[in-house]
Amino acid sequence: NIVIHTSGPFQSQDHIVAKVCIEAKAHYIDLSDSREFVTKIDELDQTAKTHEVLIVSGASSVPGLSSAIIDNYLPEFSELTSVDYAIATGQLTNQGLATTEGVLSYAGKPFKSIIDGKKQSIYGWQGLRLKKFWHLNKRFLGNCDVPDLDLFTKRYPSLQNIRFQAGLELKALHLILFLMAGLVRCRLLPPLNKFASFMLKASHLFNRFGKDNTGFYMTLSGLSKTNIKKAIRFDIYAKGGDGLYIPCVPAILLAERIANGSLKQTGATACVGLINLKDYLKTLKRLNLNIIWQDTQ
Repeated sequence: NIVIHTSGPFQSQDHIVAKVCIEAKAHYIDLSDSREFVTKIDELDQTAKTHEVLIVSGASSVPGLSSAIIDNYLPEFSELTSVDYAIATGQLTNQGLATTEGVLSYAGKPFKSIIDGKKQSIYGWQGLRLKKFWHLNKRFLGNCDVPDLDLFTKRYPSLQNIRFQAGLELKALHLILFLMAGLVRCRLLPPLNKFASFMLKASHLFNRFGKDNTGFYMTLSGLSKTNIKKAIRFDIYAKGGDGLYIPCVPAILLAERIANGSLKQTGATACVGLINLKDYLKTLKRLNLNIIWQDTQ
């Protein structure tokens, strides 16, 4: 009745699994964070409606969680102009080959983001900066190519800046990735996903220096209802390796709602507007995970 597709990397896949699900009249949910994969899922919309199934792509941290956070705080702004957010991985939770292949696929490659109201090219794992995370030490961050960079310009047209980045726990490894991405950008190295298996195995040599705690933050900026500058920061901190469960929540909620009949929507869509933040956090609490969150204004 319901297929949950978790077998990445999605950056190198087409929508064959979703198409087979439609033909079998099975609902489909995936945890993809691939920009092209997620944003093009709506090409299956009419076929999915004809077969009366729901096809959801991107039921993960991005855009599932990220859009839920924005939707939750959007009513507090007269105009939302900027979102700046990032994920800080833990060395001991950053162990999957598919994930490694996915994030290396765009290292040093150009992609578009909205900067000062214009679409401009940035490069994967470049844009180096140091950022403090709640309950974590400062992390180096680099640019990541995610579906939000396309989806949010349409869903939140007032946005003038969208920046999503990620950072490795160990600064030395992050700097190596930054430098290698720079070499790809200069065409002195081939795409790094070709070396994913080797690079993952090499990173395991540093496990003794790492931990399994992860973090996430999103800062929303704009004008308040009284037209003064306003900013809200939302943070999540996970320890004991439980950060790996955060991306699973949208798929859990959607599957439950399809199964109990409370979600009757059909068609094919990215995972935006389907999960609200309150239910997201309630599910994390229900799963009894080592995860806490806060917002500051």
